[in-house]
Amino acid sequence: MTTFGAIGIASTGLTVNRKWLDAVSDNLSNINTVRPTDEAAFQAKYVVATAGGGPTETEGTRVAGIALGSEEGRMVFEPDHPLADEEGYVRYPDIDMSSQMSQLIMAQRGYQASTAVVERARATYEQALSIGRN
Repeated sequence: MTTFGAIGIASTGLTVNRKWLDAVSDNLSNINTVRPTDEAAFQAKYVVATAGGGPTETEGTRVAGIALGSEEGRMVFEPDHPLADEEGYVRYPDIDMSSQMSQLIMAQRGYQASTAVVERARATYEQALSIGRN
């Protein structure tokens, strides 16, 4: 693998982890989105990653798609809520805060690791250029 290959593969990791961070932040920002019981709840987004997507399409990773969570959500008894039905229920998304925070940390660490690979590959390339100048 060349230095540029390492940068290309790391860039695929950056892309996947950025999409993962976007999905988690969207889920967290909608964790308290209330809907009437006759509507679907906010559906959590989950990034589906797969191998491939690098410089040769056999290296690195790529986003294969976005999987959506349950549209049923969870029914909560809040009779004073303006969107409550006749029985006093509203629909919240079925999103677990602790799970989302764990995913946020993993995506952040993955992004940091890919950034470190790009920085090290860049430093290696600069060293190789300085050796060639002498």
